[in-house]
Amino acid sequence: MIELSAVTKRYAPAESERAALDGIDLSVERGEFVAVMGPSGCGKTTLLNIVGLIDAPTTGRYLFANQDLAGRSESELTELRKRNIAFIFQAFQLIPELSVYENVELPLRYQSAPRARRRTAVREVLELVGLDLRAKDYPEALSGGEQQRVAIARALVNDPRVILADEPTGNLDRGNGATVLDMLCTLNREGATVIVVTHSPACAERADRIVHLLDGRIVGAAQARI
Repeated sequence: MIELSAVTKRYAPAESERAALDGIDLSVERGEFVAVMGPSGCGKTTLLNIVGLIDAPTTGRYLFANQDLAGRSESELTELRKRNIAFIFQAFQLIPELSVYENVELPLRYQSAPRARRRTAVREVLELVGLDLRAKDYPEALSGGEQQRVAIARALVNDPRVILADEPTGNLDRGNGATVLDMLCTLNREGATVIVVTHSPACAERADRIVHLLDGRIVGAAQARI
């Protein structure tokens, strides 16, 4: 599903500047759940942004679903991302002026989806995350755990093939964090490929495989779930 070969990312032109990513080789199979761990500044978020087509490698090769992305235009990459990839962030990134329904509906509006399709899809994902009765509420009326569940619903409304989560439990207490992890595991069992960046051993242990980064390099990988 995802294959990075000798991927390097530099943000500064100076040769002496350490690369954010330095020769990354990583394969993620369809339907796999991978956790990426490492200290702050080791390149975890940069890696996630490259996999999610938000950023591009300085050098190296990226294959997504057997498609070589070299030379693709920004508009082509944007369409590929919108059709296949969803992000879940630590900070939820909900729009406070929009209701729960409108926040979840937003990706479909960006795609100019028909109104009937938007209505059906939003209702289904809100039921999935247990927030169908909060559709008319605004983010400020929700707990942190509920806001993250809205963010998950927004990520799922396009039925993505890949879910990328950047510290999805970082702002949550243990109970709400466990609920979010349960949802990610359920989505993975239903066929989604999941990559989670995390500092939390409890989160990483829910994955199939843990990849460790240090100074922009993969320094280890191990099976997590048996």
